[in-house]
Amino acid sequence: MNPSPINHPCLVCGRATSRWCGRCQTAWYCSDEHSRGDWPRHREQCRPSQAALGYGSNIIATPPPAEPECISVSGILFVADEDRPRIITVKCRPPYRPSHGPCPAPLLQPYFDAPPESVVLTQGLNGEPLRFPLHIFYSPIALAKGSPINRSIYHITSGAAPKPWYGNVVALKFNGARRQGYTEAGANDLPALSAYFLSYQ
Repeated sequence: MNPSPINHPCLVCGRATSRWCGRCQTAWYCSDEHSRGDWPRHREQCRPSQAALGYGSNIIATPPPAEPECISVSGILFVADEDRPRIITVKCRPPYRPSHGPCPAPLLQPYFDAPPESVVLTQGLNGEPLRFPLHIFYSPIALAKGSPINRSIYHITSGAAPKPWYGNVVALKFNGARRQGYTEAGANDLPALSAYFLSYQ
């Protein structure tokens, strides 16, 4: 059954409207702009309605805009069974809601069997603060799964690290101290990473 055409308050501004979300037909908006603006909140409750198959003049087309596209950045991959780290391209999904934090989420499934843990490196050689902190991802279960010692890390530390690393490790570079996104990581970041691996207990 279609919603009643009588006026309802817009969920954003309260202005009387007879236009509703064309997907669930339970949310009322006075304009497409308000429908799109409320989508980050409304999407949690929006469920397709059987009546949505019938179209009328008072329907606002939803769902609003498509999910944000992924961005790509360069990262450093320390492959467990290779002697040298390599530069890789990592896709990052922008956050959909502010509650998820301001930073994009890197898609690291190709490099880890399970969700990785991470640590943020804020100091470089001799303890000086890094202008662009480094985000290091690693597998907390690699040792238990019998993964080999990470030869890339072993090589750049000349085997002097007090604690061996196991499984793959990925390093991304934040675009600033506020850590709201990533920028291109490269070979210039290896000395700080090496110093971290050497000091990690």
